Amino acid sequence: MGEGSKSKGFFGWFLVLLVMAVIAAAVVITVKKKTQHPEPKLGPVPGPPGAVEKKYGDALKLAMQFFDIQKSGKLVDNEISWRGDSALQDGNEAEIDLSKGMYDAGDHMKFGFPMAFTGTVLSWAILEYGDQMQTVNQLKPAQDSLKWITDYLVNAHPLENVLYVQVGDPELDHKCWDRPEAMTMKRPLTQVNASSPGTDVAAETAAALASASLVFKSANSTYSSLLLKHAKELFTFADKHRGSYSESIPEVQNYYNSTGYGDELLWAASWLYHATGDQSYFNYVTGQNGIDFANWGSPTWFSWDNKLAGTQVLLSRISFFGAKGSSNSENLHNYRKTAEAVVCGLLPKSPTATSSRTDSGLIWVSEWNSLQHPVASAFLAVVYSDYLFTSRTSKISCNGDSYGPSDLRKFAISQADYVLGNNPMKMSYLVGYGDKYPEYVHHRGASIPADASTNCSDGWKWLTSTDRNPNVALGGLVGGPFFNETYIDSRNNSMQTEPSTYNGALMVGLLSGLVTTSSVVQSFV
Repeated sequence: MGEGSKSKGFFGWFLVLLVMAVIAAAVVITVKKKTQHPEPKLGPVPGPPGAVEKKYGDALKLAMQFFDIQKSGKLVDNEISWRGDSALQDGNEAEIDLSKGMYDAGDHMKFGFPMAFTGTVLSWAILEYGDQMQTVNQLKPAQDSLKWITDYLVNAHPLENVLYVQVGDPELDHKCWDRPEAMTMKRPLTQVNASSPGTDVAAETAAALASASLVFKSANSTYSSLLLKHAKELFTFADKHRGSYSESIPEVQNYYNSTGYGDELLWAASWLYHATGDQSYFNYVTGQNGIDFANWGSPTWFSWDNKLAGTQVLLSRISFFGAKGSSNSENLHNYRKTAEAVVCGLLPKSPTATSSRTDSGLIWVSEWNSLQHPVASAFLAVVYSDYLFTSRTSKISCNGDSYGPSDLRKFAISQADYVLGNNPMKMSYLVGYGDKYPEYVHHRGASIPADASTNCSDGWKWLTSTDRNPNVALGGLVGGPFFNETYIDSRNNSMQTEPSTYNGALMVGLLSGLVTTSSVVQSFV
């Protein structure tokens, strides 16, 4: 074969190889495009609340009713036929009025730590979504329930360095099964003070009162100022006399054990900065205390015990919408980056997605009260989604993949819909919603007929009764499913069937964020 034939053969093989390389590159690019998350696009500019999403509106109205069911004291405009006045003597031994507030769950205890968290979350929900609550006439009920809590918290703080954190003895309380209106057991008071500190509970109470001061600022400036005064004093007390209330009062470890107080200090200071504009509170969270307690870069779960994820999202608000001097802070940016790490972990297709979820996609962290974490996570996701929408921030980066506000909202909707019945059990975990919901709720008042005469000991027959609850604890969010997504509807199964006020506040927040189309973020002031 001659030289010309060889060169033509070589050129032919070169062309074949070149074509094959181009085809291979095209395949790689096509595969990459298919597997990569599409670039997010911003929706229309958010504005006034749009059309109501009926299922979330109906669910929100129910969820709000549970606060009325949980109220202690002399009831006003009571619409719950099976509830009446109760615990009117609470606080008498200290010559203070602690008759108001709310019972914690299915029992008759007033635990200050989770009750204050309930107040803070309810305030946050009103501040972010009051306009959307109003579209279904739920703003005033939310404000009334919040004030029922804050009236109690103010009275629980009679001196600068004294805070009553519990009414009732859980050991005695849990030996009874009776209606709150018929209680006869002793209800002793428990306090934290300078010598027996409770930084965590005092700071959480400060957060509740500071956030509530913003809620009532325009409608009742005198009351708002009173709340803010107590919030400032409680924060100073919490910060100056550091120590966990779980160490000062070991008995609470079996009920609401605090795993640390640094998160509450940052949470409270963040709310005080929003409420006052005082730069010292901003410096508190972005200075040494932030370095010590913020755990930047490490996502955590938002709950009554751990407020870090909530603090990170709340402070992101300043990063998105605050004054230049504040929003440019490096450590403020660390809060925002960590908030984005939190929401990235929630998105099911994110490279950093948490594995803590059921086969059907429900966030699942704890066997006890399993619905707290998915509802809390969804609430943070919808809030952050609205921050992105309003600031016209089209995307966040999750380990290289981009996600937009609509992705966060889609996740929040998935968790809400699971709770409302889109789950393997085909039942709603919000009592009273839909055709199928828990009927054997672990709740004393709901389980005993309103006209029954019971005392501490002879009411147990109602706990073990095989009949459905005679009263419906409307709007109660029960504990929720096991990891295998089963649910045992039994009054004795308190792990799954007991509702709580703090679950209720988180559910109200989530539903308020979804009840209409995304709403423009407004100033808290």
